[in-house]
Amino acid sequence: MQSLQLPLGIRLNDEARFENYFISASNQLLVEQLLEQPRLIYIRANAGVGLSHLLQAICHQSNLISHSAMYLPLAERDAFTPEILEGLDSVDLVCLDDVDSIAGDADWEAGLFNAFNHIAASDTCLVLGGKQAPGTAQFALADLQSRLQLAPIYQLCELDDNEKKQLLQLRAHGRGMNLSPAVADYIVARTERSVGALISVLDKLDASTLSHQRPLTIPLVKDTMNW
Repeated sequence: MQSLQLPLGIRLNDEARFENYFISASNQLLVEQLLEQPRLIYIRANAGVGLSHLLQAICHQSNLISHSAMYLPLAERDAFTPEILEGLDSVDLVCLDDVDSIAGDADWEAGLFNAFNHIAASDTCLVLGGKQAPGTAQFALADLQSRLQLAPIYQLCELDDNEKKQLLQLRAHGRGMNLSPAVADYIVARTERSVGALISVLDKLDASTLSHQRPLTIPLVKDTMNW
């Protein structure tokens, strides 16, 4: 898949792996389904819940077992053309992120419709993700909407506050940082609650601990984040 990915800048985030993806009890079944590589599945998720990380993690996992995988973020489609969807039926696993973002774009809808039909006639596994379920997205091409509605739909659930603290500790541990429960409590209580916002705070704290050569404590968090 290098010939498809590299010229267009479509690369997996090397950090988006299962090793640093916190799997909550409410999302356990979905992850188990993905690891079994179903032929077709649609994942609905609100913004900031971690869907892009999950889709890229399953692609990394596929590569580990010598299967080819393609991750395509359709919300960034201005960087490429619908022709990127051609030939996807030759790949073992295709993960299309932000599928609902192309609703109303005739060229992309037609491209996805054709790709879906070719994939359905192949052995390729297709994982679709979006903020809206296919039935509520405003696709102009009725045949595309009906095809997408064939997919079993799973909801990627948001983490509760306790799970977000565990996520922070998992990601901090992966960076060699000791994040105590008290510090995790302090961060979650003061940060906008999306996963992306929490990781952004962790990025700043990681840089701060290195530059100041100080352990990760509440006073350091206060100084770094101006809280």
